[in-house]
Amino acid sequence: MNTERVSRRKLFCLIVVAFLASAALAQTSSTTLLALSKNDKTVAIVDPATLQVLARVASGPDPHEIIASDDGKLAFISNYGGSDSSLNTISVVDLVARKALPPIDLGALRSTHGLAFAGGKLYFTAETNKIIGRYDPATQRVDWILGTGQDRTHMVDVSKSLDRIITSNVNSATISIIEQVTQPNGGFGPPPGAPGPPPGVPPQGPSGPPGARQTWEVTNIPAGRGVEGFDVSPDGKEIWAANARDATVTIIDIATKKAVQTLPIPVKGANRLKFTPDGRLVLISALGARAGDSSLVVLDASTHKEVKQLSLGGGAAGILIAPDGSHAYVAVSAADKIAVIDLKTLEVTGQIDAGKQPDGLAWAVRK
Repeated sequence: MNTERVSRRKLFCLIVVAFLASAALAQTSSTTLLALSKNDKTVAIVDPATLQVLARVASGPDPHEIIASDDGKLAFISNYGGSDSSLNTISVVDLVARKALPPIDLGALRSTHGLAFAGGKLYFTAETNKIIGRYDPATQRVDWILGTGQDRTHMVDVSKSLDRIITSNVNSATISIIEQVTQPNGGFGPPPGAPGPPPGVPPQGPSGPPGARQTWEVTNIPAGRGVEGFDVSPDGKEIWAANARDATVTIIDIATKKAVQTLPIPVKGANRLKFTPDGRLVLISALGARAGDSSLVVLDASTHKEVKQLSLGGGAAGILIAPDGSHAYVAVSAADKIAVIDLKTLEVTGQIDAGKQPDGLAWAVRK
């Protein structure tokens, strides 16, 4: 009898262990790394645990940046082509079925590049039109556009509160901080004696005091020549922007909207810049690097001093940091690989074959 009880307990324990292992595996496999190949015109869906490519899906023409929806079911890819491009689409990939869907036709909006997904909607830049746009996947339409007045509005970041947008403007050499504010109407309104609003409709806008309206205030902050890749510090206090033509980084104080420091960096053609989640390190890729040159420089975010340079085999572009801060993934475009870097040792620990000339990278978390 005792032997039978022991056997049952062992069997039960084995079932529990198997269940937990299965659950852990499912949780791990629900997060995938998305990597664009410019030359192959594909997006690779990669298992970050094994570094194996699970599938390759057509990305549309000239893919540059990629972002996933909040539920991890869709990926959106900017079809760039340059400032004078005739391209006016954003490609869409079904990450569940692993197939391309019909692209988003943006009509007169051309040369999309930077992407962000926030509040259930897709934000994008369109360089030719000097605008930021927003696409609603639920209604399948562009529901908002804002002009920046800057040349080559390139990358974009949207705050979780949706009331602040940041862009880099390559040829204008500026960073734009765009904030939603409440302003008085300035006396504009219905003429005296005009009938009031219908029953149940408030006499003012959706928010703010009577006579006020919600609008967007744009502050353009001088950076360096060729400013492109940037990131907001995890504490939300600073913007660090990489200036490709000056080999510098501009540090901007968000509260005062002013550049407070310019740092020289030992890289050619600084392309992307990313903070680690703990805010301790800053990684900057060098698209202009040749074989043997430094493809990546790591700075201490607090002291602003160089921590390490890494030669990855050529010019590097996109940078993606693991949410837990354990690894960085760097698209080494010139060497047709993605280098995997351990952020504790700052050593290369692996690589991913994502196709020729990899660039844009993103996480997709299935929910």
